[in-house]
Amino acid sequence: MAVYRGPRARIERRFNDPIFGQGKALHKKGYPPGQHGRIRRKKSEYASQLMEKQKAKYTYGLLEKQFANLFHRAVRKKGVTGEVLLQFLEARLDNTVYRLGIAPTRRAARQLVIHKHIIVDGEVVNVPSYSLRAGQLIGVREKSKSIEAITDSLSTQSAKKFTWLEWDDSSMLGKFVTYPQRDEIPENIQEQLIVELYSK
Repeated sequence: MAVYRGPRARIERRFNDPIFGQGKALHKKGYPPGQHGRIRRKKSEYASQLMEKQKAKYTYGLLEKQFANLFHRAVRKKGVTGEVLLQFLEARLDNTVYRLGIAPTRRAARQLVIHKHIIVDGEVVNVPSYSLRAGQLIGVREKSKSIEAITDSLSTQSAKKFTWLEWDDSSMLGKFVTYPQRDEIPENIQEQLIVELYSK
């Protein structure tokens, strides 16, 4: 399973957004990376659209082909394509594990899923891109409930609440209630630019 393993601080500086949850580099160097990072250039329409697509890809941890496939799925579904795309991204298992607070980052959530620490409806699922449906239960496998990384994350992330998710601390079990509405998704992504890019 392919995943981006390149420099993360450079990506955050490129988009001027702590998309990996760190943002330390943004405080030290508040300008884009590279030799000409301090020069402000007017971006073309295409450049803005491409940047927005790249930002969404890096935020949710997808590669190009995965992202394109998800977009084409969103096109076939009824509704506003950009919003449906974000709903599909939010319904990924690795993202939901992150949103529930089981892992501190999406990358850590992906690792927990791959290492078979996560169950869906009582069955172990080790596919990070698994698409959840409304009503499905997501939890930590019994053997994994004492893992320090999980307990630490749950203790620090417990304040994070999302309206489309439910979480029970005592049983370490959550529920994907429904697909979120656009105004409930906190990510700073202009999905319409992505739709325009793929529509060319």
